[in-house]
Amino acid sequence: MKTLFQTKPGALLIATLLLASAAIGARSQTPPRSRLELSSLDHLAAKASQSVDVNIDERLMRLAAKAFSDKDADEREVKKLIAGVKGIYVKSFEFETDGQFTAADVETIRAQLRGPGWTKLVNVASKKEGNLEVYLLMVGEDIGGLAVLSSEDRELTVVNIVGPVDLEKLAKLEGQFGVPELGIEKTKDKVKKDEN
Repeated sequence: MKTLFQTKPGALLIATLLLASAAIGARSQTPPRSRLELSSLDHLAAKASQSVDVNIDERLMRLAAKAFSDKDADEREVKKLIAGVKGIYVKSFEFETDGQFTAADVETIRAQLRGPGWTKLVNVASKKEGNLEVYLLMVGEDIGGLAVLSSEDRELTVVNIVGPVDLEKLAKLEGQFGVPELGIEKTKDKVKKDEN
């Protein structure tokens, strides 16, 4: 008596190829990952003189939105801005001395940002003031996430906003939810400064 493997090797090969192609097809339809894995930086907290770790997931974003008043114009704007955001994640470390984090630490984040959908929007390199990189995750024509990677001799910061991001409204998140000041000027404010 022959087993299935002995009598139908062609059928087994075809079934295996079909399953493999279905798995590859399903994988290629998966949207790009907008949340970065930041836990590789956790070991830096022990070396840092100051560290910030913010993890606000979608559930907490909804809860935070309820805390903002509809009566105050600024709070109403922030509430609108975070309505579609699925999470804000920040890791920031300040050190007393140089050399407390390595290029490999930064590379763990950059490697993820070379993944599908991520596009580098800004790259500023300065010997005096460090490096600043801003990435957008594009999902079709929409922005599905944002990442900021800032490194100086004694400071390393990663900001990851998951979900749709309106760049014009992003400046209003600076200083809130652990998002550091990113130096984004509001268009109206900039125009007023230029006119003066």
